[in-house]
Formats: sequence, C-alpha cells, structure tokens
Amino acid sequence: MRRPAAVPGLHHVALNVRDLESCERFYTELLGMRVEWRPDPDNVYLTGGADNLALHRAPSGAEPGPAQRLDHIGFVLREIGEVDAWHAFLKSNGVAIVKEPRTHRDGARSFYCRDPDGNTVQMIYHPPLAGK
Repeated sequence: MRRPAAVPGLHHVALNVRDLESCERFYTELLGMRVEWRPDPDNVYLTGGADNLALHRAPSGAEPGPAQRLDHIGFVLREIGEVDAWHAFLKSNGVAIVKEPRTHRDGARSFYCRDPDGNTVQMIYHPPLAGK
C-alpha cells in the first residue's frame, strides 16, 4: 500500500494541565491566542492563526512523571528581533525563563520559558518556518 500525500504540517497540540485557568490566561493574555471553543468548564480550544492548542483539565491528583514524553511546544516568530522582544515581555510578566535567547548554528534564534503548569514553551525564529 502506498503512503498518502504528505501531511501539510503539525497544527494541533493537546495538553493536560492542572491549572486550566492560569494556562488559558498565559496562552491568551500573554501569547495572544484566542478562545475558539469552550465545550465545558474543563476544556478550552485556543487558536492562533492556523494553529490550535487544546487545554484539558487534568484529572484531580494527576501528576506528570519524572520524565514526561513532551519536551516542549514551540511558537514560530516571523522576525529574528521578535525573539528578544518576546523574551523581555514574558520575563517582565513574571514568566519563568528556562533558557535565555541564543542564535543556533542554522540561523534560528530562540529561548525557552514555562507556562503556569510547567510545560516548556519555545519561542523561535526559524527562517524556513518564517517564510524566509
């Protein structure tokens, strides 16, 4: 059997979070996503352009293991200068920074921070993804 046409990209991530309300505020108020759909008090679907981020309230008492499978999620920035601007903005809003901004060998530039639930978020300018 032949493989179907290549997938057009990854545009959806779903996270189980303990503090749904704080995570929703982080992704909407700080990162600028908007609520697309809220089917009930325990689930919210956010959108930002062509992307979709689903936040699901984790079951009571659920704790991630010592090494979760998800390393990080990434948000693409259109210009290299936006990396440092986002870093300064998020830091000034009390967001925990995991790794300071740096330029990579391939010309990409990024930094890592944490959302209120402890998920690592990368803010990255990567020329091929930014259409450069």
